Amino acid sequence: MGRNTLLAAVCAVAVASIYVAQPVLAGIGADLGLPAAGLGWIVAAGQLGYLAGLALLVPLGDLLDRRTLIAGHLVLTAAGTVLAAAATRLWVLLAGLAVAGLFAVVVQTTVAYAAARSTPGERGRTLGAVTSGVVLGILGARVAAGALATAWGWRSVYVVLAVLLVTLAGLVLRTLPADPRGDRSSYRDALTSLGGLFHERLFVSRGLIAFFLFASFGTLWSGLALPLAAAPWRLSAAQIGLFGLAGLVGALGAARAGRWADAGFARAVTGSALALLAVSWAAIGQASWSLGFVVAGVVVLDFAVQAVHVSNQHLLATAHPDRTSSAIGGYMLFYSLGSALGATATTTVFAGTGWPGSSVLGAGFAVCAFTVWASGFRGRGRRAGRCRCVPGRPGRSRRRVRRTRGGRAGSG
Repeated sequence: MGRNTLLAAVCAVAVASIYVAQPVLAGIGADLGLPAAGLGWIVAAGQLGYLAGLALLVPLGDLLDRRTLIAGHLVLTAAGTVLAAAATRLWVLLAGLAVAGLFAVVVQTTVAYAAARSTPGERGRTLGAVTSGVVLGILGARVAAGALATAWGWRSVYVVLAVLLVTLAGLVLRTLPADPRGDRSSYRDALTSLGGLFHERLFVSRGLIAFFLFASFGTLWSGLALPLAAAPWRLSAAQIGLFGLAGLVGALGAARAGRWADAGFARAVTGSALALLAVSWAAIGQASWSLGFVVAGVVVLDFAVQAVHVSNQHLLATAHPDRTSSAIGGYMLFYSLGSALGATATTTVFAGTGWPGSSVLGAGFAVCAFTVWASGFRGRGRRAGRCRCVPGRPGRSRRRVRRTRGGRAGSG
């Protein structure tokens, strides 16, 4: 197994530990005797643990050997899934899922490891290959969990995850080279460094793009089952899960975005993909009469999301080679909040206006992301214009040129 393939597998299985609960919620509720109103906490437990891990655990990747950290976090994620599989009470299940979510941030440590071990000319290509595992885990988990739960019950899903996680931990220690940090900073310094990123223009702009990007993504994948299960289609849960395969086609096709980023086109890729994201909702919105349009829209949407996601991480890893874990972990805070916004907003809007309203919401998030991206270019244009407006005053002009170059390096 190649290095990138192994790292992609780590990302896929780790992130799956958060999302496998979604397709088996009904089975969990029936087994534990839970009311429908309480099932939302099962999904929320993993997400809350993940948010805590992004803030508290990911910065460790800038202090410790990332290979050892990846292996350790995989084992601890497995411990959480074992606890969930054995749960006979709700609080035990929630505790297990929260632990699994907390250490599932091994995904971000893995991405940082991949970026650090790549040459600058291949970093985008590597990130594209590795982060494809994230999308594979998010979308593929729905299909795999449904099949396992149908055959052996919902607990088998978490047992299989635990076996895979421990196996991957062993492979990481056996096959990957060590990645010592050599950084003598303290954990407190790492957390302070993470907070300092929120004052940087590049980080904030790419974070805001990610916030709206994954709000649009969450609007689709948290709401699409609603129109597909309703008239005229009335698809089963297993049939709806197959739409995840269309998403995989688009997301895996965007792996080439990493090569474009290596060639210096990360910003152009971002703008083009965000435009595609907005357009994709015109097709997805036709769910009431054409499944073909929905499939095409899902492919385009997931292509666009993955292309932007890879480009964002490429720029952040390049700008922060000495604290890649903190930069990517902080960036993923925006991702998590955006996903949560999309998931909660789409069901509320659907209840009032149906799928057309949810589609407008998803497209609106895409337009907001595009606006953030475009504002960076307008800012650079204004600064460049000021530099040209001082003829005959070379000293002042040079000072403004220097400021412009600095702004360009930090723009989104």
